[in-house]
Amino acid sequence: MNNASSSIATFNLRPLAVALILGGSLTSAFATNGYFSHGYGMKAKGMGGASVAMTDNAFAGANNPAVAAWAGNRVEVGVDMFMPKRGMERTGGTALGAIAVDSDSNTFYVPEFGYNREISKQLGVGITVYGNGGMNTDYAGGQINCGAGAANVLCGSGRLGVNLEQLIIAPTIAYKVSDSHSFGVSPLIVRQTFKADGLQAFAAPTSTSNPAAVTNNGNDTSSGYGIRLGYLGKVSDALNIGVSYSPKIAMSKFSQYAGLFAEAGGFDIPANLTVGFSFQATPEVTIAADYQSIKYSGVPSIANPSNAIASGIPLGAANGSGFGWSDVNAVKIGVQWRASQKLTMRAGVNVGDNPVKSADVTFNILAPGVVTTHYTVGGTYAMSDKSEVTMSYMFAPSNSVTGSSLYNTLMGPGVAGNETVKMSQQAIGIQFGWKF
Repeated sequence: MNNASSSIATFNLRPLAVALILGGSLTSAFATNGYFSHGYGMKAKGMGGASVAMTDNAFAGANNPAVAAWAGNRVEVGVDMFMPKRGMERTGGTALGAIAVDSDSNTFYVPEFGYNREISKQLGVGITVYGNGGMNTDYAGGQINCGAGAANVLCGSGRLGVNLEQLIIAPTIAYKVSDSHSFGVSPLIVRQTFKADGLQAFAAPTSTSNPAAVTNNGNDTSSGYGIRLGYLGKVSDALNIGVSYSPKIAMSKFSQYAGLFAEAGGFDIPANLTVGFSFQATPEVTIAADYQSIKYSGVPSIANPSNAIASGIPLGAANGSGFGWSDVNAVKIGVQWRASQKLTMRAGVNVGDNPVKSADVTFNILAPGVVTTHYTVGGTYAMSDKSEVTMSYMFAPSNSVTGSSLYNTLMGPGVAGNETVKMSQQAIGIQFGWKF
């Protein structure tokens, strides 16, 4: 076996085994630009997520597949401790009454993994394991009386909440077509898990096309295959530009929730595009910026207006109610400063759209993905020529959306008054990296 073949064999077996182990342990990977993460890899997370033109990490499969041709031989393993605070408030209702409830389960551990190998001066390969999520809530039950005894805030029984987890495994290959330009591709292997509890009020035959497939059916899984394409260009010794694009991924149906999601349980992954640059302002300082567009409007179960149910369209129908999310466009800006031979410091900001409209506030009690601004810091310390440790911290200030309750339409004017959903976030992560 020649050297190239031996390298490819190593890539196929050892990193893939680690990827599968990490994937099996992946918990909810919560996110901040809708339900996409503000960044992938601790170096990117320390820079507000700016990454599409950076070549100093092994997360090409998540950020830009073309980077694999420049990233060299490295492996990175980390974990992010994500701490969101979610809550809702209802005021002014004549029947359901005032209530304020915060979601429980506020700490989550999210592993990540990246591997990259230089096969030749032109060819690089790798594998990235990452996740998305953020549609997670866990409210206690029994706070209000909906006419049939104690109920949760959406008039169901028991605890109320949803949980969405998306795991993506992205093997990657990239090729330099010249000394300054590379193209890359990452096939995406996707598995997602979803569960919902406490939505019995929406399981009536008049509300859904499938009453048995709305709530309290445990975890259901869905799978699909997609692709991410990437380009990296070195315009000059100081300036890199990058582009990364993934079309919408068609996922199999959540059959256990076919009466909840539009298209009988459909929950595809939206198309997303990122363009950006990195600029070596001085030998010690790098500035990077990305613009990302996430097309939530292309996924009916996410984008359909939530008030479709009030027009007699049942949940689960092709045009049935969704969360009413709009597309999210985010700008990510980061600065990296090489303070010494061993220490590199980072800071960034990520500002994106709020996908939740006031008209859809009731359904988004379940998924209050309303934060818009994220401040980040981080750093890498080189323990040796071959090993390093990276840390990052993210803070997203509280943001909220207020609107008239959907129950005012379903049950009568003024019954539930106005509702507010809110969220804030913190995350702290650590990653170990090795070069070989």
